[in-house]
Amino acid sequence: MTNTESAAPARRRNRRGEGGKLREEIIAAAVALLDEGGDERAVTLRSVARKAGIAAPSIYAHFADQPSIMLAVVQQEMAVLTAALREADAAADRNGRSRLFAVCNAYLDFARQHPQRYRIMFGGLWTPSVEDTSITDADLESLGVEAFTLLVEVLGACIEEGVAHASDDLYGDSVALWLGLHGLAHQRAVVRKMPGPEDVAERLIKALAHLK
Repeated sequence: MTNTESAAPARRRNRRGEGGKLREEIIAAAVALLDEGGDERAVTLRSVARKAGIAAPSIYAHFADQPSIMLAVVQQEMAVLTAALREADAAADRNGRSRLFAVCNAYLDFARQHPQRYRIMFGGLWTPSVEDTSITDADLESLGVEAFTLLVEVLGACIEEGVAHASDDLYGDSVALWLGLHGLAHQRAVVRKMPGPEDVAERLIKALAHLK
């Protein structure tokens, strides 16, 4: 038996009307398994039940299968990421350039601080064929929309203020910037020492945002 699947202390049964609390505890157990150094393969119905201190069949009242647990984890962490980006935006000087760098750097900070969660959020083996699970295309397409919308907003502000070159494809430029940030975050996570200058993030943001 592995450490992640060791028996958990017996859990007090929720009172009537506390089903939502159990759902939150199941998600928290899955996140804990990820933070302990595992990946999506560490998150099984059995391991989550043991971590939460419940019987595995209790999960089915809230989640149809393992991918639906992973989807809930990703949705929760996307909300955390969005909140972090909005907080960084609110704290920045009220000009497009400051807002853009604040949001982009907050994204990179999140990826560095929560590497296991980040890898699950933006890929991984958990994403199934929708024909095989309870997850729908709409579920997958909605992931990250709010965070991405904020990036579009701050890049658009740079263009409106004239600090970035005007573009006839703000959406496409925002996608390119998002992918650039993701690539840098991924490289930082998988290599022992990043090649290149220390200000590589600033250079990447300036180039992909077409800042003047």
